[in-house]
Amino acid sequence: MGKYYSITVKNGGLEMEVCNVGGAIMRLLTPDCNAKMGDVVLGYRKPDAYLKGRCYFGALIGRYANRIGRARAVVGGRRLTLEANDGANSLHGGFRGFDKALWDLRECSGDGWRGVCLNYHSADMEGGYPGNLDVCVYYRLTDNAELDIEYRAASDKPTLCALTNHSYFNLSAGASPDILDHHVKINADYYTPVDSGLIPTGEILSVRRTALDLRKFKTVRAGVEGASKLITDAFGGYDHNFVLPKSGSDMVSAACVFEPLSGRCMEVLTSEPGVQFYTGNFVNNERGKSVYNKYAGFCLETQRWPDSPNKPHFPSAELLPGQTYSSRTVYRFSSMREA
Repeated sequence: MGKYYSITVKNGGLEMEVCNVGGAIMRLLTPDCNAKMGDVVLGYRKPDAYLKGRCYFGALIGRYANRIGRARAVVGGRRLTLEANDGANSLHGGFRGFDKALWDLRECSGDGWRGVCLNYHSADMEGGYPGNLDVCVYYRLTDNAELDIEYRAASDKPTLCALTNHSYFNLSAGASPDILDHHVKINADYYTPVDSGLIPTGEILSVRRTALDLRKFKTVRAGVEGASKLITDAFGGYDHNFVLPKSGSDMVSAACVFEPLSGRCMEVLTSEPGVQFYTGNFVNNERGKSVYNKYAGFCLETQRWPDSPNKPHFPSAELLPGQTYSSRTVYRFSSMREA
């Protein structure tokens, strides 16, 4: 096994290939309404390509998913200066976040699932974050046609920890070069508006009567081509954090996406308080398994909210010694013919 390698697993009618570079999901094959298998994620053909990739295709994101304003934060009374890799802000952990790390990757299985286990040791002050952070992530393909992702982490010093997976999905499996005709529903009454640098203002606003009201199915095209300044002026598409409802259970249904050409459906359930809906607005001539451009895929990144360390009323991303960071997200696949 070389320095850069991948593992392929199958279960529950799904097939997945994962590489040790960034823990990236390279391929995810699911059946359409005619039982034909197709790869529904964007990515590269070889593991080493993920070292140079600009779009975070399929990768694990940390130590902090999304943006931290001015690349500064306070943890345990300590002022942190992080890596400013997105203008004045820090994005997805800095210049070499978890997406560029080499993870320990092995195949594993359990009752009702097969998958992979990934481990990474993030050293004290890596990217400006204090504490030796040990991270363990499971990607499980369940008997019920689900990709179940579980994240766990522990630190020996007060630090920040907010992890996600940055897979881009195109449920047509290449039949369409974009996701404009995907139907999307997001179960959120509120969102967090941002400034011109995509940093939250601190407000929590209703989606009602805005282009962000996705509580009923709407095509991506209807949002991005609907002349909505909320969508097009600063973003060129969707790139918004949606506030998920609190639930008495550990998991909430965050979103559902339907693609009419293939009949594929994907439901996202999570323990996280937010989900970033991103429509690949900044993807441009990215050469991977295909040549990807704007709107080639969408992301539903379950997360703590952006810039939470600088917004005391946002969900905390602080992790203290003796605590265990725990998060879970499930992508549930099915197919049906359009009604």
